[in-house]
Amino acid sequence: MKKRNFLRTCTLLALGASVLAAHAQEFPPKKTITMVVGFAAGGAADTAARIIARKLGENIGASVVIDNRGGAGGNIAHQFAANGPTDGSTILFGSVGPLTIAPHMMKLPYDPVKDLSPITMGVNFPNVLVVHAGTGIKTFPEYIAYAKKNPKKLDYASTGPGSASHLAGELLDDMAGIETVHVPYKGGAPALQDLLGERVAAYFSTYSTSQAYIDNGKLIPLASTGAQRLKSLPKIPTVAESGYPGFSATNWYAFVASSKVPAATLDRWNTELVKVLKSPDVVDQLNSHGLTPQPGTRDELAKYITKESATWGRVIRERKITGE
Repeated sequence: MKKRNFLRTCTLLALGASVLAAHAQEFPPKKTITMVVGFAAGGAADTAARIIARKLGENIGASVVIDNRGGAGGNIAHQFAANGPTDGSTILFGSVGPLTIAPHMMKLPYDPVKDLSPITMGVNFPNVLVVHAGTGIKTFPEYIAYAKKNPKKLDYASTGPGSASHLAGELLDDMAGIETVHVPYKGGAPALQDLLGERVAAYFSTYSTSQAYIDNGKLIPLASTGAQRLKSLPKIPTVAESGYPGFSATNWYAFVASSKVPAATLDRWNTELVKVLKSPDVVDQLNSHGLTPQPGTRDELAKYITKESATWGRVIRERKITGE
């Protein structure tokens, strides 16, 4: 009798453990999925996230909501995700700034390498240096000439300290031998608002954020920051071809999550997000905003983050840039 009771107890414990394990690996989690974005609504990150979230929700049969947590160049959102739910219900549309730039500029309340795990690259794209029409500047050479003649008189907006738009300005100052003034914002939308209001002269903007105002003539595109000209702006040169070879400051957003989320769950998120990023309708929508989807493996993203971190770390040390 005792032996039978013992065996029955062991069987129940084994079944219980099996049920708990199955529950822990349940995908998608039986709750609303939150996609955290580190910038205010209306910018490129928010636009891309909403396009991806809609398709993701359809594919997995779950509700996917966008949680905009702007501020500190995206670091607030990254800290939230690092310390957030570990059941896989929260994923972060991470960005180049907090993941590869900010760690070299300031002391962070989280470690982007230890506290966040890669899922897949999302989108990659160059920025466009634009000025408001009131500056009277119409070409990139005119911009450089004005900056050289008027040190610290020309200011430019960014999506926050340590963001790609901030570092693009720092890199240009360094390579062109000019001194401009950095003005940080909480995201692309508020930066654009002040640019249109002529409270700041320039902005290293995503094309999707400034497209409508380029089309109506309120903003003047001067140069793009990638290796090749934007297909949407074929007549606008790159900074590199305008006298500064080697200049490259692309922007990107990638999916990451708390490092405490089980690897099996992260692998499932990779599968689902890669499927979305390869969907023809999503590709078309992202491309229409000047955003290039770049789905890949978790390992590929980890290696890319390491490479980018080394590149921007050198720039920050040489320029003595701080998070102030």
